[in-house]
Amino acid sequence: QVRLVESGGGLVQTGGSLRLSCAAAGRTYSIYTTGWFRQAPGKEREFVAAISWTGDSTYYADSVKGRFTISRDNSDNTVYLQMNSLKPEDTAVYYCAASNRWGARPIFRDDYDYWGQGTQATVSS
Repeated sequence: QVRLVESGGGLVQTGGSLRLSCAAAGRTYSIYTTGWFRQAPGKEREFVAAISWTGDSTYYADSVKGRFTISRDNSDNTVYLQMNSLKPEDTAVYYCAASNRWGARPIFRDDYDYWGQGTQATVSS
């Protein structure tokens, strides 16, 4: 089992920044891919960004390219999502997810095996 705990959400103004953290515990050696998804009220959960275990490969949704950066520190089993130039449409609950499947498709939520509880990010206009 893998446990994921997100932190770093909050309230910022348009143009501001937030840094989300996802701390993993348990069988972290089994994780191949870690991703961030978000869900706004009344909408489906959508892919935001993902990173491979080595950090060599990263993936981003078109809506966040150039503004968000995903990174990881394997020394403490933490994945980060740096969010800059935030917009009101970025407001959502952000979830961290981990996949222990070799060849998992990073943008597909069904390919992830473990999920955190989520952290709220609110961007005011």
